[in-house]
Amino acid sequence: MSIPVRAPRLLFIDSGLGGLTVLRAACAAVPEAHVRFIADDAGFPYGSKSDAELIARLLALMEPAVREFEPDCIVLACNTASTVALQALRASFPAPIVGTVPAVKPAAALTRSGLVSVLATPATVARVYTRALIEQFGAGARFTLAAAPSLAALAEARAAGENVDAEAIAREIAPAFAEADGARTDVVVLGCTHYPLLLDKLEELAPWPVLWLDPAPAIARRIANVLAGAGHIVGVGARRGAGEIVFTSGRRPSHALLKLLESHHLTLPAAAPAFSRDPA
Repeated sequence: MSIPVRAPRLLFIDSGLGGLTVLRAACAAVPEAHVRFIADDAGFPYGSKSDAELIARLLALMEPAVREFEPDCIVLACNTASTVALQALRASFPAPIVGTVPAVKPAAALTRSGLVSVLATPATVARVYTRALIEQFGAGARFTLAAAPSLAALAEARAAGENVDAEAIAREIAPAFAEADGARTDVVVLGCTHYPLLLDKLEELAPWPVLWLDPAPAIARRIANVLAGAGHIVGVGARRGAGEIVFTSGRRPSHALLKLLESHHLTLPAAAPAFSRDPA
């Protein structure tokens, strides 16, 4: 196998800013990677779309991006999109695609009480795919599927520098805390990549302490393994690769959001590329 002479290229796509949580872990694992991030905020939230509509939207966004950027790996940094579109996207693009799905298997291994919750969007909670994961990898633990209709939007708002209502967050996470036969939920799977953006608030507002399970480190390891399998030498970059982010809404980020993007080593392109346009 020949060793590529350039740094690996990662193409991220998410319905907004949730994928930043995966990007941070990926950049720690593969610091030399060059990144393009499509924040499809014009399509937020993905859960409001039919399966066919979401697949068509993702294909329309990704086709010009893949053609222009030629990524070595595509990261579908959205749980809802992954449970719906991974198969269709993998059939359409030659580059390997890493998706994000609820971390059911490690949650089942980590629980001591036997009570685990998956906190996710209503769309992810409703998917047969999610229930099949629990059936296959739940290892006898009792799982609560807790739908949080507004938590991703609250995370988006906070990332943009807006004040968010603590009571609203508390209401969103309350269904994830269950008690049965003297036992309590002790592991909560973060089933949306937006949710770690609120992790400090989740810990503060939880009715009792739990392990909040963020799948980002495991996704980052998968990305690194995919790149290594293609011949890249990963994890040894002395220089951090370049990173750009585009918003399909065309919005100008707030000062607070610009600072957040800067902390993830992302800049806005000087001119909007073709793939940044809302395909609707």
